[in-house]
Amino acid sequence: MADTASAIVLLSGGMDSCVCAAEACERHGPANVALLHASYGQRTESREARAFREIADFYGVTHRLMVKLDHFRAIGGSALTDASIAVPENGLNSSGADSNEIPVTYVPFRNAHFLSVGVSWAEASGAGEIYIGAVAEDSSGYPDCRPEYYKIFQELIRVGTRPETQIEIVTPVIALKKSQIICRGIELGAPLHLTWSCYQNGDEACGVCDSCLLRLRAFAEAGIPDPIRYRQTSPVQR
Repeated sequence: MADTASAIVLLSGGMDSCVCAAEACERHGPANVALLHASYGQRTESREARAFREIADFYGVTHRLMVKLDHFRAIGGSALTDASIAVPENGLNSSGADSNEIPVTYVPFRNAHFLSVGVSWAEASGAGEIYIGAVAEDSSGYPDCRPEYYKIFQELIRVGTRPETQIEIVTPVIALKKSQIICRGIELGAPLHLTWSCYQNGDEACGVCDSCLLRLRAFAEAGIPDPIRYRQTSPVQR
């Protein structure tokens, strides 16, 4: 990474991380932004990688790193990485997205692994910020999307890196509703049409998994048409 790159964005290819990339590019300029994508054996691995590359191309960001964290598939325990666990469809409550339950789509402690790679890259390259698209309000009950999680991880960075290292975790969308993230993305000119939110793989989003339902509901609340295509009509679209 060039010495001028000052911010690393953890870019999954989804809407939240895309808006984070837009925020970073707005603040630092694309030439000073680096994009990090982690594949972790998820069902949508190839489709998310495509979204990452297309978003990176959209902004003209040349500082890119794609890593594979295949141990998540071996560990299992999540519908996103374990083929024996079905992805819930047509009902947010059944998977905990609208309740206090932890859903089966939660990947155990995943964001800590992503952040660790980001911190290593930032410390080696001199980047001072790491952007991550964690969202507390609609995070489907994921414990590693809570504000306190990042407060504690920030302290871990302080005690676990060189004394002169200064790296800040930036969570620009953590306090926003999904519909507000969409509006902020539109304001920034973020390429939401290139993003992928679906828990299933394919050229078109399924329209019925929890992530699709959350996305569609958010676009409806924002009063903005969703620019991507869906294979089938969801309850939100009816």
